[in-house]
Amino acid sequence: MSRAKTNSIIWFTVVVTVVFNALFAVRTTAVADEPQVATFEESIAPILIRRCVACHNGRRAEGKLDLTTHLSILKGGEEGPAVVPGNLDKSYLIERIRDGEMPPKGKGTPPTAKEVKQIEAWVKGGALWPKDRRLSAFEITTDQRAGYDWWSLQPLRDVAVPKTSGLAGRNPIDAFVRNRLAKSGLTLSPPAERVALLRRLKFDLLGLPPTPEEVDAFVKDKSAGAYERLVDRFLASPHYGERWGRFWLDIAHYADTHGFERDQRRDNAWRYRDYVIDALNTDKPYDQFIREQIAGDILYPDRTEAVIATGFLAAGPFDFVGQIETASPLLRKQARADDLDDMVTTVITSTMGLTVNCARCHDHKIDPISQADYYGLWAVFAGVKRADRDANPQWKKKRAAQFAVIDHRLAEINNELARVEGTPLSLADMVGGGNGFGTGRKGHGINPVDGRSTKAGAMKLNVRSFDHFVAAENKLVDGVFVPSGKKPVVVTTTGIVVKDLPKSSGNVWDYFVNGTSRGGTSAKIAGIDYNAAGHSTLGMHANKGITFDLAAIRKTSGWKRMQLRAVAGYGGAKGAFKADLRVYLDGRKTHEIIGLAAANQGQVIEIALTPSNRFLTFVATDGGDDFSHDQVFLGDPRLVRDPSEQSDIVAIPKERLEKLGQERNRLTAQRSKVPGESRVYAAVPQKAPPVHVLRRGNVQQPLEAVVPSSLSCLPKLPAKLTSKDAPEGQRRAALARWITSPDNPLIARVMVNRLWHYHFGTGIVATPSDFGFFGDRPSHPELLDWLAGELKENGWSLKHIHRLIVMSETFRQASTYRVKAAKIDSGNRLLWRFSPKRIEAEATRDAMLAVAGNLNVTAGGPGFWEFKYKEEYAPVYTYVTPTKPQQWRRSVYRFVVRTTRNPLMKVLDCPNPAVLTPVRNRTTTASQSLALLNNGFVIQQAKIFAERLQRERPDDVAKQIELGYRLALSRVATDAEQTASKKVVIDHGLFYFCRVLLNANEFVYLD
Repeated sequence: MSRAKTNSIIWFTVVVTVVFNALFAVRTTAVADEPQVATFEESIAPILIRRCVACHNGRRAEGKLDLTTHLSILKGGEEGPAVVPGNLDKSYLIERIRDGEMPPKGKGTPPTAKEVKQIEAWVKGGALWPKDRRLSAFEITTDQRAGYDWWSLQPLRDVAVPKTSGLAGRNPIDAFVRNRLAKSGLTLSPPAERVALLRRLKFDLLGLPPTPEEVDAFVKDKSAGAYERLVDRFLASPHYGERWGRFWLDIAHYADTHGFERDQRRDNAWRYRDYVIDALNTDKPYDQFIREQIAGDILYPDRTEAVIATGFLAAGPFDFVGQIETASPLLRKQARADDLDDMVTTVITSTMGLTVNCARCHDHKIDPISQADYYGLWAVFAGVKRADRDANPQWKKKRAAQFAVIDHRLAEINNELARVEGTPLSLADMVGGGNGFGTGRKGHGINPVDGRSTKAGAMKLNVRSFDHFVAAENKLVDGVFVPSGKKPVVVTTTGIVVKDLPKSSGNVWDYFVNGTSRGGTSAKIAGIDYNAAGHSTLGMHANKGITFDLAAIRKTSGWKRMQLRAVAGYGGAKGAFKADLRVYLDGRKTHEIIGLAAANQGQVIEIALTPSNRFLTFVATDGGDDFSHDQVFLGDPRLVRDPSEQSDIVAIPKERLEKLGQERNRLTAQRSKVPGESRVYAAVPQKAPPVHVLRRGNVQQPLEAVVPSSLSCLPKLPAKLTSKDAPEGQRRAALARWITSPDNPLIARVMVNRLWHYHFGTGIVATPSDFGFFGDRPSHPELLDWLAGELKENGWSLKHIHRLIVMSETFRQASTYRVKAAKIDSGNRLLWRFSPKRIEAEATRDAMLAVAGNLNVTAGGPGFWEFKYKEEYAPVYTYVTPTKPQQWRRSVYRFVVRTTRNPLMKVLDCPNPAVLTPVRNRTTTASQSLALLNNGFVIQQAKIFAERLQRERPDDVAKQIELGYRLALSRVATDAEQTASKKVVIDHGLFYFCRVLLNANEFVYLD
């Protein structure tokens, strides 16, 4: 090679190296050039975030242009490189912002002239970009959306109480309110009149009207602490939890049924409702209250109330058809997705006031919540199902141990006495958890899917495995199974197989029951009612089988030879419905009853059982017409001692027989007093499946996998909670701690705002469940943060905040309308008066009961029914006028039906339990007036109210009118009212007078 050629190559290499290094320097200088990095962060990044990144990011790249990283901005999109360092003419981004086309009209505000010059200078200078820096539309609040710097996401401020003249040592709330009013030239109104204040306070804290005695006592008590003592007494009342618990149940969208098309009952949901009421009455610290509801079963597994608290996660609607009945995997996935969305939305909206569900299909359009955040929360709850569960597994073991001791001795006694007495053993009693001699419970039964003894019945069951024999908890019952009829099925623990069962529909209804199956219309055969006293019924709706262990039963009875006696009947509806029943002895068929129907009079079953017989099996199938109305039952299913058995009556002295009989009665009574197992409809943990971000929320288009995490918008709280392999319980426990962390400013802000909202009718933030960009801005931001800090610093005591609020002059001021003040603040957002408000539907109903004198204050327990109930494919709830004292309990204890709402409560704006309700509707409609005038319940209570007036003020119209006003309106009638009322009573009777009082505006409004 020539020397010249060699020099050319060397020169070319040097040039290329220099150029390369220069270009490399352009792209990386920012890493070392701190002033340039600062310029980018201070000037360029905010412009790109405010104007561009919302539409041009990794997940949403319009025109295939991503402006979030240095590499992507150099790469560009459909039009080529967005930026060419040092070259404005070839930088597509410069062209678009110069001509005003970016962002497009309606999608944001274009850069200002100054910002365009800043971008140009940046590109000219080499488009320097800090290493590994990725821009996010969530970083900065703009006129289009909230960023990480949004007001509600910032730490609580240490706010000083304003120094307002004349308020030293008084309620700090008034200092904040007065200070804000003064800036607008306003003042508080004078104090409310004492009777109006008492009525306001009692309805506010307890949801009930004051009694005439309470009014007289408060009016007469002029001492300085009279009002304060009243506040303390009301906060200590059990009615406080009933009143305020209802508001939390609104947010949890609690009901006692599933909702959707198969609005099935949740007979154990009420325990969560009682938990909420009890937690508020005991002033459980609010952070603890939240932790228990999210992960109480994990954090405090030995505490029954903490397990019950997880009913919060299960309180919302449940699509039984979509998640259980459908044969479509796609529909099941979609229903489950909706279920998870409801859990995530309920938890985050209630505790943090953010509309997280808006990120289901895409990054949140206006708040700094990404799709990855949203699905990270899905991963937290991915292993949670809604179902009945033991409220205290430890207690169940203790109960079983108590039963074991009692039952062992009862078995010894019954064994000895049965030889003498020959008392039949009831198979129905065994199904009810008993020993055959009456220790079982009516209405209890055995789940054919898992063999568990249980109290509550069910409708259609979710069968996870057909033809699978499962041992039963009661040792006298060998086990249960659900046959498909498609293959032989094992029917005993020893492996005996039955091969001749017909193909079934695959549907299973209810449990085996000591009593009739749900939906049964009759238990009569030939005029004998087997549900009546002296008889027993074993309900066994198709399709399922049960096997009794005769060997175990012989040990209980002491008999060797027995006989089975029973009558097979059909308890379903009349019509073409039918079912079949088969009986097997050690796998050998002894009876086959085909076509049992309502028209049949039943068939007697008698079988002699020898000492060698081990297993007795009953199988109910659907008769080939699906399982509708197939309530098969056995009337008086008993095992009796064979007459050939030798009696030992002579061998036992009479005194011993009496002593054994007394001991048996004592032990049976002792057994009946052992508390039953507590079941609650709540969160049931299972293994959590993997979770992926879903493209546009479509369950068929999974994208990247996510780990259990929470929101990434809070500056001091890392979003990641656990690893992707973390157990289900660990995920919820981590989220519960994250939400209640001292570094989470939203939990305290949101809760004190909810309390303020319910006391004043409007929150400091008027949108209690939306503290985001589209939510309201706080009317008193300093007061909000001060109250939030006060909640945290006082042990998260909600009663402390209530007390502060109702003790304030702001709460106690009059409601008088002032024209001048209204011109300045027409909506009373600055609180220059107390805004009159209508009492809620529940308070209206409860007040009617209270003034009529028949409010039943019994607390807790299953909800009372105001309807007739009928089992159909979807249950039918037909509302009736309640006539029993049990139905006159406080409204919070109603059995709440999701799809069929109480007509009176609905028209009075009682929330729809299908949706979260942070703010109740406050409407005024003609239908409300008509309902209050003509509804059967209102008419009934008006009549009872009239009877009370007659009873307490007999035959004295003037005194009856006086008492009526004092009970209903907490005041005496004016002379004009007395005259008009007297005419109504004389012309139409007390009932019409009482009806008018219950329809008065003053009855349903608070001043």
